[in-house]
Amino acid sequence: MIKKNEIYQRLSGVIAEENIKTDELLRNHLYTKLGGKADFFITPTTYEEVQSVVKLANEMDFPFTLLGNGSNLIVKDGGIRGVVLHLKNFNEIKTNVSQIVAQSGAAIIDVSRRALAERLSGLEFACGIPGTVGGALFMNAGAYGGEISDVLDYAYVVDRNGELVKRTAADLELDYRHSNIAENGDIVLEATFSLKPGNYDEIKELMDDLTYKRESKQPLEYPSCGSVFKRPPGYFAGKLIQDSELQGTSIGGAEVSTKHAGFIVNKNNATATDYIALIEHVQKTVKEKFNVDLEREVKIIGEDD
Repeated sequence: MIKKNEIYQRLSGVIAEENIKTDELLRNHLYTKLGGKADFFITPTTYEEVQSVVKLANEMDFPFTLLGNGSNLIVKDGGIRGVVLHLKNFNEIKTNVSQIVAQSGAAIIDVSRRALAERLSGLEFACGIPGTVGGALFMNAGAYGGEISDVLDYAYVVDRNGELVKRTAADLELDYRHSNIAENGDIVLEATFSLKPGNYDEIKELMDDLTYKRESKQPLEYPSCGSVFKRPPGYFAGKLIQDSELQGTSIGGAEVSTKHAGFIVNKNNATATDYIALIEHVQKTVKEKFNVDLEREVKIIGEDD
């Protein structure tokens, strides 16, 4: 068994020590404010460092997990063993005529705002999505009739062998809230979006309208993992949950939002265990009442406490 001090020594050979933390509490870095400790929490600053860490993980065979900002993720209370890679330092956004190139740690909301500033249309739908660029590609994020697959041209990723590879949108097999990034073991480093020249006032009007709809309907005053369930064929998850009279139902500090039934909020220092138990209760109740299976959109990873 590889000892933690061996892993630390090898990591410090490819990552600056100030960017390596041990026993780091993940809830401090995630949108949901949930999650236990990571054995190692690293924040590389260059693409070459990411490649080196992947190659080191392959060589030493230690567990390795990539995290975004956790806007669509629940990390269990026992945390994550091995190395957790966080790309918060990769947040650059650049414009190239009608294209925007954004690193994976940049907020997709900020990319949509850059598009507005450059009078480029196509990313208006993303003005309220709380995730990062990497997370948006990972799940082909979408809202209000638009999704990443509509505008993505290509991405640069580090593959499971630690090589820097260019993937086109077609290569990623983008589908409803899905890509093949996880199956391929890719780590997204940057993405290029192809947009269309537009009118600033028209783009802003649409973004303002979508922002108002989001703020008026979604429980943004509390941490949450966003929309918990995928839309079941022929139904709306929120409507099924609402009709099951589950709004306001709570387990521990987690509650089915009274503002939007499709959201579960961290209302009072919820644990991941609270959250997961409430998700399962909602699924069970909707199944009993309507014979509909609610499939989770949110991902759950890590170990039980």
